[in-house]
Amino acid sequence: MKEIITKRCKAIKEDGKKCNAWAMEDSALCFTHNPDTEEERFLASQKGGQTPKKNFNTLSPIFLDNPEDVVNLLADTINKVRAGELDIRVANCIGYLSGHLTKVFEVAQLSQRVELIEKVLSTR
Repeated sequence: MKEIITKRCKAIKEDGKKCNAWAMEDSALCFTHNPDTEEERFLASQKGGQTPKKNFNTLSPIFLDNPEDVVNLLADTINKVRAGELDIRVANCIGYLSGHLTKVFEVAQLSQRVELIEKVLSTR
């Protein structure tokens, strides 16, 4: 059985610290510091800059009037993430804001219940 040996890049960065990236196979340097990969790095950075950015302004507004609407939104978000149709950062934001909205619904419901109890007590 062949043993796989992994090693760290031997390059020293501009700030004087040792590079902590994994070295490429059959090299003492990582992809970034290996002079043999200079053209590949250039092409990769060019390709990354040309990646089309997703426009989320096309999403239609939704109305979240009750906790059930939030549950439906979260279920839809989960399904879109799983299908690769929605960016994970957008999904995280939706989840975070949904948590806050759920708390607002809870506080509003408690306020309504307190008002009702106060009305009942004041009529007695």
